[in-house]
Amino acid sequence: MKPSDSGATQELDSSHVRTILILGGGVFGLTAAWELRNRGWKVTLLDQGTIPHPDAASTDINKVVRMDYGSDLQYTEMGEAALEGWRAWNQRWQEEVYHEDGFLVMNSETMRPGGFEHDSFERLSSRGHRLKRMDRDALRRAHPAWNADRYGEGYFNSRGGWGASSRAVVHLKAEVVAAGVTVVEGVPLSSPLSLEDRDGIKRVTALDGRVWKAQVVLMATGAWTPVLLPRLSEGMWATAQPVFHFRPADPARFRPPEFPVWGSDIGRTGWYGFPANEEGIVKVANHGPGRRVRADAPRVMPEGEEARFRAFLQTTFPSLAEAPLAGSRVCLYCDTFDGHFWIDHDPDQSGVVVAAGDSGHAFKFTPLLGGLIADVVERNPNSWAERFRWREPSAKGGEGARALSD
Repeated sequence: MKPSDSGATQELDSSHVRTILILGGGVFGLTAAWELRNRGWKVTLLDQGTIPHPDAASTDINKVVRMDYGSDLQYTEMGEAALEGWRAWNQRWQEEVYHEDGFLVMNSETMRPGGFEHDSFERLSSRGHRLKRMDRDALRRAHPAWNADRYGEGYFNSRGGWGASSRAVVHLKAEVVAAGVTVVEGVPLSSPLSLEDRDGIKRVTALDGRVWKAQVVLMATGAWTPVLLPRLSEGMWATAQPVFHFRPADPARFRPPEFPVWGSDIGRTGWYGFPANEEGIVKVANHGPGRRVRADAPRVMPEGEEARFRAFLQTTFPSLAEAPLAGSRVCLYCDTFDGHFWIDHDPDQSGVVVAAGDSGHAFKFTPLLGGLIADVVERNPNSWAERFRWREPSAKGGEGARALSD
C-alpha cells in the first residue's frame, strides 16, 4: 500500500468478520495477532520499524525463561504452563529456540522466608518440582566460575533456561503471516497517537498520512505505550536497563552444565545472566530499578555502568571480570506501578484494548500471551486476566526477582 498526497486509507472488510488493528510487532502483538486470526478475526498488524524491531525489549540474543517466582502462585502456574509451550514450539519450529539449561540462583546470605530464593524453593518444592539445594561446597564443585567464598546458599532448578528471543520473534512473524495476518512495517505513529472514533470504527492516522481502520485497536506498543497514550503515564513508564555482552577467552568455562542461566542475590541486587552462546558471548544484565526515560528519546548508556558491571563480576565471577566487552545495549522495560502486566479494555475509549506493561518479566510467558490477550479482547473468562486489569495507580509493587532499589 502506497500513500498518496491526500493520505492512503485502509478499507474495511465489507463482510461481518470482526476487524482488529494491532499496533506493535513484539511478542504481545504477534501472539495476539496469531490467536485472533485463528479465532476468525481479520487482523492487521502495524509496526513503526522492522520486525524484530531493533529497539524492542525482545530484540536481544537471549531472555530468561523460568517458573521461579517466589511465593507468587499465579506467576508460578503461568511459568509452568509457558515451559510446556516453549517445548512445543521447539518441536513445531524444528529449532531449539528455548534452551533448557536450568536456572541457578545463589544468595550471599542465609535464605530466609520472604526472600526470592527461599520462597521460590519452597513454592516449587511444594508443587513437586525437584530442585537441587546448593551450598558452598556444591557450588564450588559444580559451578567453578562462581566465587563460592561469597555465595553460600541457593538452589538449581533444571526446569528453566533461556530463549533466543530475536529468533522467537522471527518465527512468530512467519506464523502470523502464514495465518493470513496483514503485517505492515515502517508505519510511523504520532505521539500522542492520532486515534478517532467514527460510528464505532476506529481510525488511526499515521505520520505519513495513511489511515488505518478497524472495529478494535489493540495497543501492543511496549515502552512506547505511555508516549502514544500519555494519560497512562501515571500508571506505566519506560525504564532503561543496562545490558553488557562479554567475550571470555575460554567460552567453554561459561557454558552449561557448569554455567547455566543464573541469578545472584537477584531479589536484592537484580544481577542475572546467561551462559556463553554459540559465538562465545556471555550476557550480563541487571533486573533493578533502572532509569525512567521516554521511549522516543535517544538511548544512552550512563557513564560508569561498565565499571559497575565489572565490579560485580570481580566479586562473583572473577575470571570474567577482565573479559573484553563485545557490546552493550540499553533495554527498555514498560514498567507498571505494581510490576504486573496491563491487559484490558480502555474504560474511556470503546474499542481500544491495551496489552503492555511487561515490567521486565513478560517474555518467558510468550506462549501464553496470545490466548490471554485474545480472551481479554473477546471478553472471555480467563482466570489469569484479573491481575492485569485496568487499575488506578496505588502502592508500588513488583515481582519477586526484581530489585526495587539500588
